[in-house]
Amino acid sequence: MELDKMDENDWKYHGEGNKSLVVSHVQHPRVLRLLKYPAEDSENPPQTAEQAYRQIQNIVDFSSNVMSSLLGEKFIHSGEVVKLPLEFVRQLSIKVQHQRPAWRCDKVMDIYSGCALCLPNLTSPALHQPTHTPPLCIEIKPKCGFLPSPKHVSKDIKTKVCRYCMHQHYKVANGKWKRRSFYCPLDLFSGNRQRMHFAIKHLIEEPQNNFKVFKGGQCIYSSKEGSDESPDMNSLLHHLRPYFLHANNRMNCHVTCKAVLNDFIQVLVNALLSSGGGDGGVVADRQAEGRSFCEASIFNKERIRHGSRGLPTDSVLFRILQTQMLDTLDIEGLYPLYRQVEQHLQGFPKERTRLQIEGPYNEAFLEKLQKCPAEDDGSVEYAVAKVHQYRVAMTAKDCSIMVALVPSSEEEEDNENLSSQRQLRDFRPPAFSYSASILDLDPKPFDSIPRQLRLDQKIVTCYLRTGGALPKGPVREKEDCTLLFHPM
Repeated sequence: MELDKMDENDWKYHGEGNKSLVVSHVQHPRVLRLLKYPAEDSENPPQTAEQAYRQIQNIVDFSSNVMSSLLGEKFIHSGEVVKLPLEFVRQLSIKVQHQRPAWRCDKVMDIYSGCALCLPNLTSPALHQPTHTPPLCIEIKPKCGFLPSPKHVSKDIKTKVCRYCMHQHYKVANGKWKRRSFYCPLDLFSGNRQRMHFAIKHLIEEPQNNFKVFKGGQCIYSSKEGSDESPDMNSLLHHLRPYFLHANNRMNCHVTCKAVLNDFIQVLVNALLSSGGGDGGVVADRQAEGRSFCEASIFNKERIRHGSRGLPTDSVLFRILQTQMLDTLDIEGLYPLYRQVEQHLQGFPKERTRLQIEGPYNEAFLEKLQKCPAEDDGSVEYAVAKVHQYRVAMTAKDCSIMVALVPSSEEEEDNENLSSQRQLRDFRPPAFSYSASILDLDPKPFDSIPRQLRLDQKIVTCYLRTGGALPKGPVREKEDCTLLFHPM
C-alpha cells in the first residue's frame, strides 16, 4: 500500500462498530479501520494525533502479545498502524458518509490524526482463485459460552440462565431488537453436533448482530438493528444453493430449502469443530456438566442421541471458551477487587504505570494475569491480576469468528492448504477448504467495569421481572419449500 498515492475512490464503506469505522479496498484484500468519536466533538477532537496512534498501537499490541498467546497465533491477524495523508482521510469521510446507517451517525470518523489500523480483509480470503466460485465467509459473534459459579453471584438465576439469553429480554424491552433470538451460546460451545446445529439454525433465523454471511467479499445476509423486517432467508438460500447442488448426489434442479440449509450448517459445524492442526484431542465436560446447559435454551435435552463429547482442544471454539473462563469471579465477585485497585491508585497515582492499567500490553502484562495466585492474599497485585484476567475474558466474550469456506474442485489436492485450513472431505461433496480467524480483539478499558456491573444488574432485574417468558416447548419448524432452478 503506497501511502503517498492513496485515492479515496479505491476504498469503499465496509461497516462499523461502536468505536471504529472500516473501509475495504476495491481490489486488494485489505481493510482500514479508523477511529470514531462523538459528533459533538467533530470540531475539537478529543485526543491528539499521538494519543490516537497510541490507542491503535495498544490494540495491535494487545492482539499480538496477549490474545494471540491465549487464543493461538494461527487464528489471529493483528495488523499494523499506518499514518494516512489527512486529505485522503477527509475525502474518504465525505465519500462514505451517505452509506453509513443513520443510527451510527451520532459519531464521526477521526479525520484529524491520520492514524488507522491496516488489516487483511477476512471476507475476501487470499486463498481464493478469482476464476472459481467466490468464497463464502461467515462471521459469528458467539458470546459467552459458560455459566458462572454460584460462589460469587447474588441471584441464583445467573447459574441457570446464560447471560446472552437474559440479555435478549433486556434488548427487546429497550427496543434495540424487535424479536428475541432463540440462539444460546452454551449450545454452540457444547461440542455436541446436534446442539451446535440447533444453535446455528437459530442464529440464521434471527441473526441480530451475531451472524453475517459474505459472498465474494459482499455481505449477502445480516440484520438491521431496530428493523421490523426479518432478513431475507430465501435470498440467502438462493445464494447458497449452487454450493450444495451436488451434495447427497443431487444432480437435479429441485433442491429443498431445508436440505440446502442443513448442508450449510453441517459444513459450518465441521469447520468450527475441526482442529487447526494436529490431533487436538477432546475435552470432557466443562468442569461440571451443569454449567454447560442453559435453562432458557429451547433445545430439548432428550433429543441428544449421543453424549456430549466436548470441544477438540485445538478448535477455535475451545480456545475462545478457555479464554472466556479466565473470568472466574463474575462481575459481582470482581467488583470489590476493582474498587481495591481504584482506591490504591487514588492514593498512589503513579502506580498506574507499574501495574500496567492502560498497558503497555506486552509479555509482562501477560505474565501478570497468567501467574495470578489461586487465593486472594489481600495484595493490590492480586487484585490487579484478577481485573486484567476479567478484561481479557470480556474481550473473548465479545470477539467474532470469521470462517472462510472456499469450494474445492475434486481434482484439487490438499498440498496447498495452510496450517489453519482443512479439507472438509469427511462431510460429502462439495468439499471446502476453510480458514478460521478471530477478530474484534480490542482491550476493554479498566474504567468500564462499574458500567459492566450496572448493565449486569439491569439485565438480571429485567429477566426476573419479565419472568423469563421464553417458550418452553420446541419451536415449530418453518414450513419447507422447494427452490426451482432452470439449468443454465
